[in-house]
Order: sequence, then C-alpha cells, then structure tokens
Amino acid sequence: MSSILVRGLDDGVKAQLVAQAKRHGRSMEAEVRDILTRAARQPNIGLALLRAGQSVGGIEVLPVPLRTDRPRAMEFE
Repeated sequence: MSSILVRGLDDGVKAQLVAQAKRHGRSMEAEVRDILTRAARQPNIGLALLRAGQSVGGIEVLPVPLRTDRPRAMEFE
C-alpha cells in the first residue's frame, strides 16, 4: 500500500471530509481513500469518445490536449 501526504488543505475542506466520513460511519482517512479510489476509476468520457470514433474509422488520430487548468475545491454557500 502506498501513502500520500496532502499539504495546504483548506480547513473547510477538512471539516467537510470529517462530516462526510461521520455520515458514512468511517474514519476521515477511509473516506478520503474511498473518494480517491472512485475518482481514479471514473472513465474519461473524452477518451472514450475518441476511441469510439477511431474504432469506426475514417478520422485522423486526434491529439488529446493536456489540461493546463488547476483543480479547485467546490465552494458550498
């Protein structure tokens, strides 16, 4: 098993994770592990569409641009 350390996590995000973990009856660590596991396993719809188009044929190989934007935490107000 691997471990990671997340620095600079907003206190509000941590509080939300603690509350969510409590609702699910598990530790915050277990909650974060579940969130990361589900996020990593989500299919990439863009790549799925690209592969579907390529399997049909008649299109050139399309480049998949790298993301340059930075992820942001959702704000619930």
